Amino acid sequence: MKFNLQTSTGQSYVAYAYTGGKAFDAAKPTIVFIHGVLNDHSVWILQSRYLAHHGFNVLAVDLPGHCRSGGDAPASVEEASQFIEALLDAAGVAKAALVGHSWGSLIALETAGRLKDRITHLALVGTAFPMKVSPVLIESSLNDPMKALQMVNVFSRATLAAPPSALGPGTWVYGASMALGRRVLASNRAVNIFHRGFVACDSYTHGLEAMDAVTCPVLFLLGATDQMTTPRAAQSLVAQAKQGGKKFTVVNVPMGHHQMNESPEETLQALKTFLDA
Repeated sequence: MKFNLQTSTGQSYVAYAYTGGKAFDAAKPTIVFIHGVLNDHSVWILQSRYLAHHGFNVLAVDLPGHCRSGGDAPASVEEASQFIEALLDAAGVAKAALVGHSWGSLIALETAGRLKDRITHLALVGTAFPMKVSPVLIESSLNDPMKALQMVNVFSRATLAAPPSALGPGTWVYGASMALGRRVLASNRAVNIFHRGFVACDSYTHGLEAMDAVTCPVLFLLGATDQMTTPRAAQSLVAQAKQGGKKFTVVNVPMGHHQMNESPEETLQALKTFLDA
């Protein structure tokens, strides 16, 4: 589904969101899925399709400047958050649940803090705060992105073959993720969205304040063997939610940083339970 939006400078562009194979109906409860660095909407394929066929609207976005979405690639979490708000406005959605992975989790958090009661649920998948990125990885993403892509896929994967319910029996998740990263990087010839995304993660400082401002239930969905955003790295947000009296749940699923296709069924079940509560 395509939406006509404008950049902060007034430039028009078209944004894309996958609806899970179902027609969009603004009267239904809506879930917005937000991907991480050098990903696109396709990383949510199992969860988005299932939920779209079980009573929800789904908007699995391509962030601006990524793949099917035009516009300027966000240079900060705050800028990406403004895009999510604009998308909700363009879709005519009064309230929505937000599900974000990695960088997308920070975007979802910032958006929920800004929009408050407009957000019904906030699911932070593979999250951390602060989400510091290794200087070596930031430098490599700028000057040798293929090397950086290999580094990311080594550290972010805990298995070489996904369960059958993800991308199909025998899928080589490392190779598939490498191919996706190359495709996403090549989709924007104007800027290096790999480097830009990492810098946005590394420089975001507003996480605790955003959590304080959140008014909806929060799910922390963490990978038990995640080496990119370890469960321990999410504890500052968990502690802030607890201190602020938020309604929150922590779920640890097997495998690593790509919970959506390394632990697809467990991730889907956690989201279903959270959204139905």
